[in-house]
Amino acid sequence: MKFEADDPRRRTLMQMLAAGLFGTGSAASNLALAQILGSPPSKLPPGKSIYRISGEVTVNGQKANLETKIGGGSTIHTGRDSELVYVVGESAYIARPNTQIVVETSTAEASVVTGLRLLAGKLLSVFPSRRPVQLQTKTASIGIRGTGVYLESEPDQTYFCTCYGVADVTALDDPTSKETVAASHHDRPLYIVANEPAGRKIRNAPFINHTDQELMLIETLVGRQPPFVFPKADYSGPRRSY
Repeated sequence: MKFEADDPRRRTLMQMLAAGLFGTGSAASNLALAQILGSPPSKLPPGKSIYRISGEVTVNGQKANLETKIGGGSTIHTGRDSELVYVVGESAYIARPNTQIVVETSTAEASVVTGLRLLAGKLLSVFPSRRPVQLQTKTASIGIRGTGVYLESEPDQTYFCTCYGVADVTALDDPTSKETVAASHHDRPLYIVANEPAGRKIRNAPFINHTDQELMLIETLVGRQPPFVFPKADYSGPRRSY
């Protein structure tokens, strides 16, 4: 199921989330969420990878469905007007349209994410605190631990927001362009660009294209909550522009 920016179901969902109805367990709230999302948000059961899928999505070249498994070495493609909300181990993700991802996991534990390559597109992700993870795009290498992040990968630019946690950000072709960001709530989004002099490839950026409500959803899928205080009903995070 996919929500347009002005879809009333999406607005209702945001109001319910902001009002604290997520995870209350009441029959009324669960029924309402089921009607909006198709199923009440909760921790995914063992062995299940995909929470929600819409449009054209492939995993390892095969058309994906709700029973598709995603693990180490998986390559994910989302098509135009498509979206995938999924979990690998204790990490959870929302892949936007026109996105290509390669999942890297520990050889000993196929569900423990150790790295992720965002070759193209847009991805919102949350990770557990116990293990470091290395993220890579066309222009950036980013080391994180226990962090919520949002990335957009283009051939000559990466947008990166540390939603919460700590991230070590380095330009992929210039180790002198590097920053460490410690954020509690989207404090310092960045652009990492290709066509700038050495030492000057990281710039401040605005907060765009992701919301606290989405972070709360994917943290719920792995049995956690975001570390920030959830916004009130009048929260006005950025609208989707894709």
